[in-house]
Amino acid sequence: MSNSQWSGDELDLDAYLDRIGLQGPLEPNLETLRAMHRRHVAAIPFENLEVQLGRPVLLDIKALQDKMVARRRGGYCYEQNSLFAAALERIGFSVTGLGARVRAGSDGMRPVTHMTLKVAADGEEWLCDVGFGGEGMLEPLPFRDGAEARQGEWSFGLAREEKGVHVLRTLRADGWGDLYAFGPEDRFPVDYVVMNHYTSTHPRSPFVSRVIVQQTDSAVRRTLVGSMFVNTRADGSVEQRVIGAGELNEVLRSGFGIELDEEEVATLARVYSSRT
Repeated sequence: MSNSQWSGDELDLDAYLDRIGLQGPLEPNLETLRAMHRRHVAAIPFENLEVQLGRPVLLDIKALQDKMVARRRGGYCYEQNSLFAAALERIGFSVTGLGARVRAGSDGMRPVTHMTLKVAADGEEWLCDVGFGGEGMLEPLPFRDGAEARQGEWSFGLAREEKGVHVLRTLRADGWGDLYAFGPEDRFPVDYVVMNHYTSTHPRSPFVSRVIVQQTDSAVRRTLVGSMFVNTRADGSVEQRVIGAGELNEVLRSGFGIELDEEEVATLARVYSSRT
């Protein structure tokens, strides 16, 4: 049984660092935090394939390591940020969990279903999130009202609303847009277990009804949502094409570095064909 909040004491840190291509030993400072955040985002794609394969999404550290480190798969927010939090905790960072309402793509009120993190480094707090997918940050953002930062070709900002709510925003070709909003309440691993159950099983969850795979680098955001594969650049230019079931495995492999076994490929192709 782990004695640490994020189970960092159970993490194989060397294997994780090898997975993201970073050398140790590391100190709990801003330089390390930035490097880990950027390398994690570059190495581990956002994906919901376990849900599509009809398997449960497990959040214990053993399962997270087996999936995303040993089998070199990806995951969505609870998986990615839980693994990241464990690695940070193991190195000596103070990590606080937060819960967010996603605003991107809707003007309506959504439930709190996104996991993000607040991390202390070099005497300041930083918003960290390696699990938001296509429009996610590459690096930590200062946890200060009005903070803005350019990360590669992308820009992010943190705005404050009433009742202690903060909003992460990104600069798109048509102006600033909200990504998600979060309150000041601390969230804990048990909270994400509840959120994860809704996200991975509820019929209204977008992760249940279609394949979602995403990854961002400094210049291009790559997304596969349903059958549409899209490359988006900061200037707003978009390249897109429809992906058939026969192409899916190759797109996952070459576009996102996801390797599936033969049984998984066959199962996913059947599900994909029925939903696109």
